[in-house]
Amino acid sequence: MTRTAVIAGQGALAPAVIAALDDPLVYALDGFAPNLPAIPFRLERLIPFLDDLVEKGVGRVVFAGAIRRPRLDPELFDPRTAQLVPRILTAMQSGDDAALREVLKVFQEHDLTIASVEEIIPDLIPAEGVLTGQPEDADRRDAAKGASILQGLGAFDIGQGIVVAQGLCLAIETLPGTRAMLEFAAAHGGLKPNPNGARGVFYKAPKPGQDRRVDLPTLGPDSVTQAAEAGLAGIAWQAGGVILLERDEAVRRAEAAGMFLWARGE
Repeated sequence: MTRTAVIAGQGALAPAVIAALDDPLVYALDGFAPNLPAIPFRLERLIPFLDDLVEKGVGRVVFAGAIRRPRLDPELFDPRTAQLVPRILTAMQSGDDAALREVLKVFQEHDLTIASVEEIIPDLIPAEGVLTGQPEDADRRDAAKGASILQGLGAFDIGQGIVVAQGLCLAIETLPGTRAMLEFAAAHGGLKPNPNGARGVFYKAPKPGQDRRVDLPTLGPDSVTQAAEAGLAGIAWQAGGVILLERDEAVRRAEAAGMFLWARGE
């Protein structure tokens, strides 16, 4: 029987994926171990790691959770993995997404299928619709502006989130992540032209051209709390392109804060 391996990152997504699978093998990139039992591996020994997966009968791999680009130790490369370095470095010149796609190709060259979170738990990715609350016309305009800006930034491989208020961009998600972006937006909320006008929208979407089998943007209850602390009217995201963890709790917190949650159609 073909087995499934989970490459587990940090956050709540990996435990949800693992719970939905029948006896998966769980691995984690060394230095990015999640708070659950996982076998560590290093990118410097990627080929021996893939050989081991195949020997254990793994035919499908799921990436779940957050990781960052690791620091590589040249002394730890085995000869076969070392041959991949020029290939990966060339891809990295186009950004992290391109490098990740190249790594996925290496998995596939070992006859390993990359499965998306949507295949495992489709209910985690909401279809178009308002989950709670009701965005006003100004909020809809701010969400559309956010979507347009993220689309334009896609080629620069910057981030997957943005805060727009009254048509103005207050913050863009970069390497420090969502929490840092929302804290920045909260600190600069006074820059909005009309203090009594639209409070602003946190919008999230995959990068254009992103491989949706891995690294989809993720929202959850903590995202709602952080957006509420930033004084925003609600959270909108690209329908069918964003993972929503613990939906019931996220909705509960949004309702308590008087915020909307909206899976926005394109």
